[in-house]
Amino acid sequence: MLLRRCAMDGLLAPLSYDFMRQALVASVLVGILCPVAGTYLIVQRMAMLGDVVAHGVLPGLAMAQVLRLPTLLGAFAMGLCSTAVITWIRSQSRIKADTAMAITFSTFFSLGITLLTVLNTPISLEGVLFGDILSITRQDLGQIAIITLLVLSGVKVFYKELLFFTFDPLGAEALGLPVQAINLGLTAAITLAIIAGIKTVGVILVVALMVGPAATAYLLVKELHWMMVWGAGFGVLFGIIGLYASYYLDLPSGPAIGLTVFLGFLLALLFSPRQGILTRSLRARNREDS
Repeated sequence: MLLRRCAMDGLLAPLSYDFMRQALVASVLVGILCPVAGTYLIVQRMAMLGDVVAHGVLPGLAMAQVLRLPTLLGAFAMGLCSTAVITWIRSQSRIKADTAMAITFSTFFSLGITLLTVLNTPISLEGVLFGDILSITRQDLGQIAIITLLVLSGVKVFYKELLFFTFDPLGAEALGLPVQAINLGLTAAITLAIIAGIKTVGVILVVALMVGPAATAYLLVKELHWMMVWGAGFGVLFGIIGLYASYYLDLPSGPAIGLTVFLGFLLALLFSPRQGILTRSLRARNREDS
């Protein structure tokens, strides 16, 4: 009884602070949104693209401040621009996708840091890079909620088209599906998810939140829709655990969430019923004994 009361006190104590309640709501929303979008990156083996877009939004943040435009608009435009640069490099040369991504990633990241510094914008560079979920406002929550609703609605409406395009883009094009439009829409969804996640865990760690829970689910289930459901569940769980860990252990919230994501992935990697390293070894040993 005493142990249960202590556990309840430990769970409820942080909720007495308004900033913690808002941070928890943000972690739940982003925990659902990012793995759903990240599922497509995992299946298409394009996880590096998330990293490119995450760093590609940096110049947009700086330019939006200078031009007095909404930061969401600037970040979204430059995120799409980074993917367009990758496509352009690949179409104009023999450069492979991974090389084009590496070049674009480093270029946009360098440009973003330069603009944020030279233009003397009020944006905190440390907050952009590492996130500050504890400073999230109600306005930020509103934006994240709208982005989450928009992306999830798009995935639900166009699920079959996205599924076909993800696993067989050539076949989808042969059947007359608007492949270019589908690819643009998917890129836009990934960009919006990354923008929503930057406020919580920052540019550097947002890819961990997109890819980590989805990769964890990938080790446990086969179907795409279950991968999204499990990934979203893991994203919420990892976000909440990381946030509580940062509160009680006095750790930065973004890195705490990032480390929690890795620990969850590591457990699945070791103990997954189908693909776990230890479970495979145990099955092999049982076969040898029999």
